[in-house]
Amino acid sequence: MPKKNYSLKSPNQETIPVTIRRDKRLKKTARWGKEPDGSLLVRIPYRMRNVEIPDLLINIQGQLARQKKRAKRRTDADLQTRAKMINRTYFNNQISWQAIRWVPSMKTRLGSCTTGGPTDGHIRISEEIKTWPQWVIDYVIAHELTHRLHPDHSARFWDTLTKAYPQTERARGFIKGVGFARGMKFEGEEK
Repeated sequence: MPKKNYSLKSPNQETIPVTIRRDKRLKKTARWGKEPDGSLLVRIPYRMRNVEIPDLLINIQGQLARQKKRAKRRTDADLQTRAKMINRTYFNNQISWQAIRWVPSMKTRLGSCTTGGPTDGHIRISEEIKTWPQWVIDYVIAHELTHRLHPDHSARFWDTLTKAYPQTERARGFIKGVGFARGMKFEGEEK
């Protein structure tokens, strides 16, 4: 299908290249996602009129701004509060940790948990996921908390996590979908 190139402004006023591609599988709504290079790929219904594209781009620009605003509101203190809630709700308060914080985006990891040594119990969550749905962030937190019980990705680890956090498989599907769209796999999600 023919592609057209556009651009729009990010929330911090940077120019984002946008590729529009018509897709015969789409009937009514457009789909978009970020590419590894930071550009956007927007798939539109094959029969969408060209005059509708500028409004679509304005809508996407608004969605990007809302994502950025939501991400700014998510702080380390909020992360700690969320982890406590997840521990109480899904793990019956049986897990302890020293600290949980957002860290600059990791390339292939969504989070990490240190077991042993001077940083024992330190959990780091990638800022990459700040704009993701809360239930996926909760899964990543639950995943890292489970490492306090099982430091590896053993069958016991997956059994504990799946029984504790009810949206585990749904969240893993979301993460695999993001990875597929970016042409990569996230560490720790293979089973």
